[in-house]
Amino acid sequence: QVQLVESGGGLVQAGGSLRLSCAASGSTFSRNYMDWYRQAPGKQREFVAAILSSGDINYANSVKGRFTISRDNAKSTVYLQMSGLKPEDTAVYYCHCRTSGFEYWGQGTQVTVSS
Repeated sequence: QVQLVESGGGLVQAGGSLRLSCAASGSTFSRNYMDWYRQAPGKQREFVAAILSSGDINYANSVKGRFTISRDNAKSTVYLQMSGLKPEDTAVYYCHCRTSGFEYWGQGTQVTVSS
């Protein structure tokens, strides 16, 4: 069983920055496929960014060039550095993990960007 705990959300003005963290426990973190999703009110959950155990990275087109995903295997933590935030980035951000044929979700952290 993997536990994921997100932190770092909050209220920020447009153009500002936030860094989200997701601490994982209960697995060999370095082998985990880690990614971030988000869900805005009234919308479906959508992919944001992923980082594989190999270090390969993928981003949604909507955040490319503004968001950076990274991982610290020694701390079993994945990060999402968000810059140039826009009101349309407002959502609950979820950490997601795939490992050993299973997938797990964190509880989510709210990010609100004011205009």
